[in-house]
Amino acid sequence: DGGEGSTKGIGAAAAAAVKEAPKRWLAFEEVGVTEPLLFWDPLGICPKEEKVFSEFRACELKHGRVAMMAALGAVVQHFIRFPGFDRDNFGEPLPAGLAAIPNTPASFGFTVLLSIAAFLELFLWSEDFPKKEAGNFGDPLGLNQYTRDMRDRELNNGRFAMFAAAGILAGELATGKDAVQQLGF
Repeated sequence: DGGEGSTKGIGAAAAAAVKEAPKRWLAFEEVGVTEPLLFWDPLGICPKEEKVFSEFRACELKHGRVAMMAALGAVVQHFIRFPGFDRDNFGEPLPAGLAAIPNTPASFGFTVLLSIAAFLELFLWSEDFPKKEAGNFGDPLGLNQYTRDMRDRELNNGRFAMFAAAGILAGELATGKDAVQQLGF
């Protein structure tokens, strides 16, 4: 035997095995790979396993979301104060930004904010990586905006916001001025 018929059988079996083989995961095909840098990992620290990459991506999304709120909050708190947070316990005007944290009632507000964030992070907002991608909490408002383009935008805006928030904090520590005062207003 060993004729043409047996070769066809091997070829068909190999073709079927290729079709059934799971698709290889590649980091450079993930959401967030956009112009102008595309997949940028000059130090080669990107995880090679999809599970570890998903955990890192979830952290990147969380940090980006927090940084977007922090950068916005650093600007807004210059103009708007919650009732009861405009003066300290001694009747003096409550400073803005990081300078407010050691003063009461701002220290109380900061503690409450951290407690709420810790509770949400530890008990309600858990990731389920095998079932859905990192950071996917769905489309809670039903706006049908959970698209690849919007996820790319969220990642890029979060990356920029992390630098913005760090710059605002560094500038405030160096100058003693809040985010808006640093701009000269």
